[in-house]
Amino acid sequence: MTDDEILLGLALTVVLATGSQILAHKLRVPALIILLPVGFAAGAMTDVIHPDELLGPDFSALVSLSVAVILYDAGLGLDLRKLAGHTRGIVGRLLVYGLVLTFLVVGTVAPAMFAMPLRVAAMLGMILVVSGPTVVGPILDFVRPSDKVRRILIWEGTLTDPIGAILGALTFHAVVSSHQIDIGRGYQLGQFALSLAFGLAGGVVGTALLWFTLRTLRLGDTLGTLAQLAIVIGVSAGCDIVRDDTGLIAAIVAGLAVSNIRGFDMPSRRPFLETLVQLIIGLLFISISSTVTPASLVPVLLPALGLIAILVLVVRPLVAFAASARTDLSRGERAFVGWMDPRGIVAAATASAFSAGLVERGVPGAAKILPVTFLVIVGTVLLYALTAAPMARRLGVVKEEGRRVLLVGGKPWVVDLGRALRTAGLDVLMWAGREEEREEIRRAGLDLAQGDLLATAINPGARLEGVTAVYLATDDDDFNALASIVMEDNVEGPVYRVGPPHDSHGVVAPYTGGDILFGRSLVRHVLAERYGRGARFVVRPATAPPPPEYDTLFVVRADRRLDPVTERREPAAEAGDTVVLLGPAPATAPR
Repeated sequence: MTDDEILLGLALTVVLATGSQILAHKLRVPALIILLPVGFAAGAMTDVIHPDELLGPDFSALVSLSVAVILYDAGLGLDLRKLAGHTRGIVGRLLVYGLVLTFLVVGTVAPAMFAMPLRVAAMLGMILVVSGPTVVGPILDFVRPSDKVRRILIWEGTLTDPIGAILGALTFHAVVSSHQIDIGRGYQLGQFALSLAFGLAGGVVGTALLWFTLRTLRLGDTLGTLAQLAIVIGVSAGCDIVRDDTGLIAAIVAGLAVSNIRGFDMPSRRPFLETLVQLIIGLLFISISSTVTPASLVPVLLPALGLIAILVLVVRPLVAFAASARTDLSRGERAFVGWMDPRGIVAAATASAFSAGLVERGVPGAAKILPVTFLVIVGTVLLYALTAAPMARRLGVVKEEGRRVLLVGGKPWVVDLGRALRTAGLDVLMWAGREEEREEIRRAGLDLAQGDLLATAINPGARLEGVTAVYLATDDDDFNALASIVMEDNVEGPVYRVGPPHDSHGVVAPYTGGDILFGRSLVRHVLAERYGRGARFVVRPATAPPPPEYDTLFVVRADRRLDPVTERREPAAEAGDTVVLLGPAPATAPR
C-alpha cells in the first residue's frame, strides 16, 4: 500500500469506529450492532481498512495488547467485596459449566454442521466460550436489572475472557503440534496451570509497579493514566513473550488489585481511560469485521443460525440453571441469567488470530472459524440486545428507576422533609452523623443508612448501588459543597445540595458549582428558620396551582421520579404528578 492509502485507511477506520459508536448511542443500542456490519460493509467495498494490509503480521500483537487494556479497565470496575456468598459460587459455576459445556457441545455439533475436522471444531468451541464486559455491560446499562444479577453477569463476562483466551491458545498449540485434541491430558492441564501462574505473577509485578507510580510517586490524573497504560502494556507484552496470552491474565489481575487494595483510591470514573477503551473497542471491531468477506459467510450462514439457536436455547439455560440451583436467586433472576450470554471482542480477537494461524499451516476447514464466529457474535448481540429489556420486564428483574433517594442531614426540618417524600411514594434513605439526629430519624420511621455509608459514598473508588439521587441538607455548607463534588461520580443519578447563605464566608460553599436546590430564595438557613416558625411540608396532587405563599420544592412524577426545583430550572407539574410544597409560617409561632 502507498503512504496515501495507509493514511486513508487509518483515518477511515477511526472515523467509522467513532461514528458507529455515536450512532449506537443515539439509537440506544449496543455499539457492536452498528460496528460489526459497518466494518463488514467497509471491508467489502474497499481494501484500505483491512488490517492485514495496513499493519501486516503485527496486527495480532496489537490486538493482544489492546484486549489487555480493555480487560484492565474492566478489572478496575470489579469490587471483590461484592463477590460474596451465593454470588461467588454462582459466578464460579457459570465459568466452569459454561466453559465445559460450550466447548463440548460446539465441538460435537460443528463437524457435522460446518463440515470441518474435529480439531478445528474444538478450536471453534474454545473460541466461543468467552462473553465479555464490553458487550454485556452496555446491554445491562440499558435494561437496568437488579444489582445482584448485574454483578453476576459482569463478573462472569470479565473473568471468562482471559481464561477462555488462554485455553484457546493451548487448544491452538495442541492442534498445530499434534494434529489432534489432547487438552484433556495431564500435560495440557499442566500447561494451563503454568500459564495461569505466569499470568498471576505478571499481575503481581504490574500491581507493584502501579503502587510505585500511583502511590509513591503520587502522579496526577494525566501522568497517572499514562503510567497505568505503560505498565499494563509493558507487563502484558512481557508475559506474552514468555508465554502466549498470559498477558490477559496479568492485565485483569492488576486491574482487580488496583480496584480492591486500600490505598490506591482509584476514581469510579476514569474519563481518559474510558475514552481510550471505547476507541480501542471500535477500532478492533471495525478492523476485524473488515476481514470477513461475503463469500466466506454464505456457506456457513444457515448452519451458524442453527449453532446460535443451540447456544441460546440449550447451552446457556442449562449452564445458568445448574449454576444457580439452590441459591438465593429468584426464579426470574435465574431465568434472566440464562438469557444473557452474548459474545464480544475477545471472541473476535481470538478467532482472527487463531484462524489465521491455522490457515497458514494448511489446516482444512480453519478458514471457516472467523466467519462462523462473526455470525455468532452478530447473532447473539442482536438477539440479546433486542430481547433483554422485554425479557427482564416479563421476569420482574428490572430495577425501579428514580425511587431510591438518599437524604443527608438530621435537623428536624430535614427529617420532616424525608417524611413528606415518603408520603409522596418515594423510597427514602437517610443518613446523619450525630447520634441524636440518627435517633430522630429512627423515631420518624425512616430508613437509616449504615453509619459508614457516607464515608463509602465519598470514597472515589466506591459506588452507591440502588441510590438514584442524593440530596445534601446538613447544617454545614462546606461539607455539602465538598460532598456534592466528590459523590457526583459515585451515584447513578444527580447530586444536589441546599444553598448556603448569600453572604456566606465559607471556605468552599460559595465558590463551587453544581445545581442548588430550591432556588436562591430558599437557602438552608431560610428553610430552617421558616420551619422553626411553624412552616410545614405539604404533599398534594398537582391538579391545581399551589396556594398563595406556598413554595414548590419537588415534583414527583407519576412514575415516581423525583424532579426538584433548582436554581437553574423549575419543573412544570403535569396531570398525575404530585408536588411537595413548603407552606408559609403562621403569623404567630405555635407554642
